[in-house]
Amino acid sequence: MSLFYLVLISMWGFFMSLFALALQYKHLLSVLLSLEAAMMNLFIMLFVLFNNITFSGHAALILITMGVCEASLGLSILVAIIRAEGNDYVTSFSLHKC
Repeated sequence: MSLFYLVLISMWGFFMSLFALALQYKHLLSVLLSLEAAMMNLFIMLFVLFNNITFSGHAALILITMGVCEASLGLSILVAIIRAEGNDYVTSFSLHKC
């Protein structure tokens, strides 16, 4: 029964991170943090759901590796944008400057 509550909490956390993403999209860092929170909640949910399957360790390892790669890529893009633009406002991004 406790696994059900863990899945329920991770689903609630996932939807709250999407809600935060919808409301706080002014800075790129807040967008990246919301996406990382969504990824971690998905990791917890899938780890609990695949707990009884024999390849649960492999699936969890692959998912956490993808989360780490996503976080490092997002931070490197954030640093590059701050160096080029001087700020991290999402509204200041334009595709016409390329």
